Amino acid sequence: MLERLFQLQAHGTTVRKEVVAGITTFLTMAYIIVVNPSILSSTGMDFGAVFVATCLAAVIGTLIMGLWANYPIAMAPGMGLNAFFSFTVVGSMGYSWQIALGAVFISGFLFFLLSIFKVREWIINSIPMSLRFGISAGIGFFLALIALKNAGIVVDHPATLVGLGEVKVAESLLFFGGFVLICALSFRQVTGAVMIGIIAVTGVAMALGMVEYNGLVSAPPSIAPTFMQLDLAGALNIGMISVIFAFLFVDLFDTSGTLIGAAQRGGLLDKDGKLPRLGRALMSDSVATMSGAALGTSTTTSYIESTAGISAGGRTGLTAVVVAVLFLACLLLSPIASIIPAYATAPALLYVAVLMASGLKLIDWEDVTDAAPAVVTALMMPLTFSIANGIALGFITYAILKALSGRWADLNASVVIIAVVFVLKFIFLDAA
Repeated sequence: MLERLFQLQAHGTTVRKEVVAGITTFLTMAYIIVVNPSILSSTGMDFGAVFVATCLAAVIGTLIMGLWANYPIAMAPGMGLNAFFSFTVVGSMGYSWQIALGAVFISGFLFFLLSIFKVREWIINSIPMSLRFGISAGIGFFLALIALKNAGIVVDHPATLVGLGEVKVAESLLFFGGFVLICALSFRQVTGAVMIGIIAVTGVAMALGMVEYNGLVSAPPSIAPTFMQLDLAGALNIGMISVIFAFLFVDLFDTSGTLIGAAQRGGLLDKDGKLPRLGRALMSDSVATMSGAALGTSTTTSYIESTAGISAGGRTGLTAVVVAVLFLACLLLSPIASIIPAYATAPALLYVAVLMASGLKLIDWEDVTDAAPAVVTALMMPLTFSIANGIALGFITYAILKALSGRWADLNASVVIIAVVFVLKFIFLDAA
């Protein structure tokens, strides 16, 4: 049955290799079951319900990717977009988390339509590489700011906007220790480095009496507080256009980049360098996003950590199925997830930020018409506390700078259209 479903021999793999690969991938991304509820609960969402929604969204998305698209790619609520959901859409813009869930669902539906009507290739191929790198780095900086804020390292200051917090307290020291531990373990290629770091900080905090042990295993919490609570009508408000676009845009490039990168690592591209069954993979992502929004979590996307399992030999959807089974088993671990403090998950956020910022090295720094828009994009995300604002200002800067520099050949219809839409948004919507 497994051979018929996944074509193991044709992909040069075995059941044992796929199982080991699935376990490897799961260990590298298991931190999301703790980090995602921690971030989303800041909006007022029930921690236990978000914990269950996170696990179930990962199970549904990963199973679809494995059984339908037959790729060793795991899915779960994405880092960066969960922070945008919580701290920008709900925190800064003042929308309810129900409306934010509605926006996530609509973005997933639009992603689904783009996948069906082949529009995604036009969008992906027409967006400048420099802006893609800037967006990735900007999300990383945004996560870094959130991590440092959660750990009390960066605090608000009436004269300078931000300042250094109290670094000698136990919480700050544990945060720093967790971060360097994760980095050191990652450098040594220890599987599950991020999760080990989170558990180590929590363990020390427990030993010091800073957190209270509430048990290891229990029945899953109720998902009722978030299940089907999305507000679609509220998300159709004209002021939510840029939010929906940001959810869609970032998910589109995250997913495409992850799929191509993982496929290259595993030798899964065809002779023309294209990804077979790309449409199925992208539709898996969009269906997972819509399902996750219905359950009560932010955008579900493909995880680059899947490359860890691919490096361990995973080549088919059986790897993804193993990951899904492990996420399902995690539903019983809610007592552990609920006691992990913010200063234990903050090192994971900062580590992810380091990885995402690495895209800056790929920017052509000799060409200021490429470098400047990328820098604007990356800096404006943390400084305005909004991924959407960073994307908008990056596109506007790129279009105007290329035009004034006489680099008309670098501009295309999609970039100009997107830039004009963002200009109109700032003029009419933000001024209203």
